[in-house]
Amino acid sequence: MINVLDAAKYFLWLASQQENELISNLKLQKLLYYAQGYHLARYETPLFDAPIKCWDHGPVIEAVYQEYKKYGNQAIPAPAHIQSRRYREQESNLMAEVYGIYGRFSAWTLRNMTHDEPLWQNIKRGHVIPMAQLKEFFVTKIEIEPKIVQTPRRSWNEVTGDLLINRRALWEKLAKI
Repeated sequence: MINVLDAAKYFLWLASQQENELISNLKLQKLLYYAQGYHLARYETPLFDAPIKCWDHGPVIEAVYQEYKKYGNQAIPAPAHIQSRRYREQESNLMAEVYGIYGRFSAWTLRNMTHDEPLWQNIKRGHVIPMAQLKEFFVTKIEIEPKIVQTPRRSWNEVTGDLLINRRALWEKLAKI
């Protein structure tokens, strides 16, 4: 298990490796929440050593919030480097995977995503999300492997042509009734 501030620094460092990527405190909170949840679900142990609370804008790790609140809603500066020996391979791989999936979303999109989840909806504001509930929720997320399916690009004429054909077929069926 790593220190929560080390986990936060790792996400800030990951973002700095991408061109023009910046992380605010709000976005960092959500990335940490997802990382903790997935780590619990996969490895049955916490990734970091801090509780996650339900606040008005979703899950928050208070120690991280306090550390970076001076930046307000602005980007948090990334560390110039990280001490990679602080992170086990499974920890750094999981955080990189979480960043790869969730890092592309804005802070407010992540906030809204967490607001749609039952963990945030069912726990009173200011209370800690129990680790058992966090794990139970994220187990359901990893049991279904998401797949990205690419379809061939189609021109606007092809798409509208298919719609017209389908619409005509529907009208023909309705006419027979």
